[in-house]
Amino acid sequence: MSTAREQPIFSTRAHVFQIDPATKRNWIPAGKHALTVSYFYDATRNVYRIISIGGAKAIINSTVTPNMTFTKTSQKFGQWADSRANTVYGLGFGSEQQLTQFAEKFQEVKEAARLAREKSQDGGELTSTALAMASHQVPPSPLVSTNGPEEKLFRSQSADAPGPTERERLKKMLSEGSVGEVQWEAEFFALQDSNQRLAGALREANAAATQWRQQLEVQRAEAEHLRQRVAELEAQVAAEPVRAGEKEATSQSVEQLEARVQTKDQEIQTLKNQSTGPREAPDTAEREETQQQVQDLETRNAELEQQLRAMESNLEEARAERERARAEVGRAAQLLDVRLFELSELREGLARLAEAAP
Repeated sequence: MSTAREQPIFSTRAHVFQIDPATKRNWIPAGKHALTVSYFYDATRNVYRIISIGGAKAIINSTVTPNMTFTKTSQKFGQWADSRANTVYGLGFGSEQQLTQFAEKFQEVKEAARLAREKSQDGGELTSTALAMASHQVPPSPLVSTNGPEEKLFRSQSADAPGPTERERLKKMLSEGSVGEVQWEAEFFALQDSNQRLAGALREANAAATQWRQQLEVQRAEAEHLRQRVAELEAQVAAEPVRAGEKEATSQSVEQLEARVQTKDQEIQTLKNQSTGPREAPDTAEREETQQQVQDLETRNAELEQQLRAMESNLEEARAERERARAEVGRAAQLLDVRLFELSELREGLARLAEAAP
C-alpha cells in the first residue's frame, strides 16, 4: 500500500480490533499495544481513508463513504462497519476525550466525502435526492448492547448500496458481537499500558531511593567528621586562656627587656661621656677597660634588641593563630549546620518515599 500521494490530516493512538470472521461474535486484537490510526486524504481521487499500519502490513485500510456510521459503544470504545473490506473495525482509546476527537473527525471526513461525491457526479440535485431517498429507505437499525438499552450499535450502510443479503449479514454480525467483551479487552490493554508505566515509575523511584540512601550515608560521614573537627577546635579554644597567660608573661618579659635596654643605653651614654670628657692624667689601662665595657654593653644591647624583636614576632604569630582558630571554628559550625539541614531533608524525602511505596 502506498500513501505517497496521500496526506495525513489527523492521527491518534488506539488499540485496534477486528470482528472474528469465523464466529462473527468475538473481537480479535491487532496487537498487544496501541497503534497509530490516521485519516488520510487523496487529493488525486478526492478520497478519504482511515489507515493503521502494524509492523509491515496494513491493519486498517478503510475508505470513508457518506453512509458509514461511527458508533460509540462505551466511554472509550467505538466501531464502524466497512462493507468493502467485509469487516467491522473497533478502536479502544486511552481516554474519552480521544474517542470524542476521533468521532468528530470521522463525522467531518464523512461530510467531506459526501460533498466530494456530489461534486463528482452529474446532476447534483438528482444525486442528492437519490442519496436522501436511499438513506430514508435503509435507516440505521439500533441493536441493544449487553450493557443495557442505552448503548446501541448502528450498522453503517455502504456507499455502493449493498443488497439485502449483505445488509442482513452485517446486521447479524453486529448484533452477535459482544460489546461487554470489547470493553473488557480495551480496558485490559489500557490497564496493561498503565501497569507498564507504573512499573517504570516504581523502578525510577527505587533507583532514586538508593541514590538518596547513598547520599545520606555520605552526609552522615561528613557530618561526623565535622563534629570531630569542631570538637578539636573547641578544645583549642578552651586552651586559649593558658596561652593568654603565657602571652601576658611574654609581654611582661618584653617590658623588662625594654627597661634593661634603656638602662644599658644610659650606661653606655654615660661611659661615652666619661671617655670623651676632659680628664686629668688619663690612664691608658683604665681607658681601654672603659672602652671594652662599652663594647660589651653594646653587644649585650644588640642581643637584647634581637630577643625583643623575636618575642614581639612570636606574640603577633600567637595572636594571628588565635584569630585563625576562631574563624575556622565559625566556618566549621556553619558547615555543620548546613549538613545537618541537608541530612534532615534527606530523611524527610526517604520517609515520604517509604509512605508512597506500595
